[in-house]
Amino acid sequence: MKRRKPWKIIFVLLFALAVIFGIYVYQQQYEPSDLIAKMGEKILDNAPEVFSGEPKEVRDLRKQEIPASDSDGVRQEYYFSLLNEEEQRGYREMVEGIKARKKEFYLTIYQDDTVNKVYHAVLMDHPELFWVHNRKQVYKTTFSDANYCMFSPGYSYTEDEMAEIQAAAQKACQEVSALLPENADDYEKAKTVYTYLIDNARYQESEDDQSMAGIFWKKQAVCAGYAGAAQYLLEYLGVPCIYVEGSTVGSTEGHAWNIITLNGEYYYFDATNCDQPEFLEGDAVQLAEHKTILYDYLCPFPAEYEMTYTPSDEFAVPTCTATAMNFYVLNQGCFDSYDYQEILAYCQMRLNNGAAVVRFKFSDQEAFDQAKADWINGDAIQEAARYYMTLYGMSQVEYHYGILENMKTIYYMF
Repeated sequence: MKRRKPWKIIFVLLFALAVIFGIYVYQQQYEPSDLIAKMGEKILDNAPEVFSGEPKEVRDLRKQEIPASDSDGVRQEYYFSLLNEEEQRGYREMVEGIKARKKEFYLTIYQDDTVNKVYHAVLMDHPELFWVHNRKQVYKTTFSDANYCMFSPGYSYTEDEMAEIQAAAQKACQEVSALLPENADDYEKAKTVYTYLIDNARYQESEDDQSMAGIFWKKQAVCAGYAGAAQYLLEYLGVPCIYVEGSTVGSTEGHAWNIITLNGEYYYFDATNCDQPEFLEGDAVQLAEHKTILYDYLCPFPAEYEMTYTPSDEFAVPTCTATAMNFYVLNQGCFDSYDYQEILAYCQMRLNNGAAVVRFKFSDQEAFDQAKADWINGDAIQEAARYYMTLYGMSQVEYHYGILENMKTIYYMF
């Protein structure tokens, strides 16, 4: 059998393209003098797709510049900064396709590990893309011998539901802003967001619990929802905030929390745990939900927090070392050693200021154990209770105690 020469096949293909384009330009009524030039441009434009099989949409994506920052100017995009150039291009393509709610779209990345890594980075950087963050399966079509793919994310909500959730999120931003004093610093913003989340939502598993939709729309979520909502609000207020995923030490359970930046230093921020008063040991558990917010996980001591939670090794996260903005440090309620009179004076000061809850912590385990022996197992609290009765002219008072062992904290609720 006589074989056809490759150049003849190429000639036939080019001729066919020329005929097709000739019909097209005739319909467009091009001038005869422009016809040859237009035919050449069209053939050259389509040649890569003819010979490589790569669609024009993919080639156009490769030509686009990669924006260095979020187009809205709100998101910090910490994880984007950890990606290489190829991954960053895929990241931008994902964000654009998801924002437009496209059922499927091309990516210039294709390997499973790379696509999964970039998709995870997008989700952790963009809590506002809540409609792809609730356990929906993702599909990817990789073309044979190609270095691109068709990406098909699963969407969780209808257009009407999305509008409701976005309106609820915007309302939350406005409510938090209204709670802030004029010229509030970043710590005050962080504390206000922390308190707002605990006051306006509860820890509860549900269909919407994996994103900020659960918090703002249904008022209930688990750790992923809390961390996403905190990130959304804090970034809205201009406080750098990173969403972090990891594991609970000694458990198969995962956990999500945040790392925030205050005065140029990194701090842990975990609103989830402080919305679970059952973490307290002692008879104050029954009152904690109504009487107090557990501020132990607002800028906790890093060493204490890391005894319980470990970040995933998929991405590197900033190391937290600072303690200056810890709630107890800022409120003179943290003690390096134990002295009965010093703790009693602190309790009296808090009661003088109208506090119904007295709480104090220790940075040292031995000091905490000594305080616990006196104030929990002993009767040291009796003197503080008598002071409370004298202060308010009462003949008796009921009080309850609580302990957070891992945070070396003691609570009393009157």
